[in-house]
Amino acid sequence: MSKLIWIAVTSVTVFSSCAVTSNTGKLTTTQFTVYGNCGMCENTIEGSLKGVDGIDNADWVRETKMMSVTYDSTKMSEDDIKTKIAAVGYDTDTKRASDRAYSALPGCCKYERPN
Repeated sequence: MSKLIWIAVTSVTVFSSCAVTSNTGKLTTTQFTVYGNCGMCENTIEGSLKGVDGIDNADWVRETKMMSVTYDSTKMSEDDIKTKIAAVGYDTDTKRASDRAYSALPGCCKYERPN
């Protein structure tokens, strides 16, 4: 019985450290890291996807730096989503914002950029 518990804990640990993507019909939900600091960052990051055709829901959690997006995979890709976020100044786990976009962020939103 203790082996079963160990396996479950190991699975949860591995799962929590990876990006997650799931498909439900045409809608896909993905989670990935977006760097930022504050509530203004949250508004800008989520706002970069507001009203975009194909985006169903976007939610960024400041404490974990995790972005969850539900989108229509026939209209856009995860890469398209990350490009839109990077365009407003925020680095993701695979897309880097331009130095110009990052420099335009308010002082409170300038996070420590990953290498």
